[in-house]
Amino acid sequence: MGYTSKLAGTETGVVEPVSVFSRFFGQPFMPRNPDVYAHMLGDKLRRHGTRVYLVNTGWTGGPYGQGRRIDIGLTRTMVSAALDGSLADVPARPDPIFKVMVPEACPGIGDTRILRPESNWTDKSAYEQRARRLAGQFAEHFLKAFGGKDVGAEIRRQCPGL
Repeated sequence: MGYTSKLAGTETGVVEPVSVFSRFFGQPFMPRNPDVYAHMLGDKLRRHGTRVYLVNTGWTGGPYGQGRRIDIGLTRTMVSAALDGSLADVPARPDPIFKVMVPEACPGIGDTRILRPESNWTDKSAYEQRARRLAGQFAEHFLKAFGGKDVGAEIRRQCPGL
């Protein structure tokens, strides 16, 4: 699925982040059903042993007015570690809400709190509430886009909120 968030301060008239979903990245240029592309992607990932990383390049530390944009230098360091393979060698922990493995360290990043979004929020319960709400939005969109499609159980299990 494609996901982005319109952020307050970067979008006119936006005061709360607005989640924006699409069936997948590049949707307007892909006319087939999403399950076709999901299967194609899975086949290519398996065939080539490709690792996939999700990097938050947006916001952390709290809602608009409390949090902050993630520093571009940190983003570059994380992307470089993914590309050069060094991120593959660090321990990771499962994120119980978003169902992804989160590195516990990243070469070149001293303060690892940036890798644990919940540790950047002063109000931990507010983080969990927002994270669960976003996971629910993922589930809602997934069911609309893929609910009646031939999407494997492995993919369904990974959808946040399901």
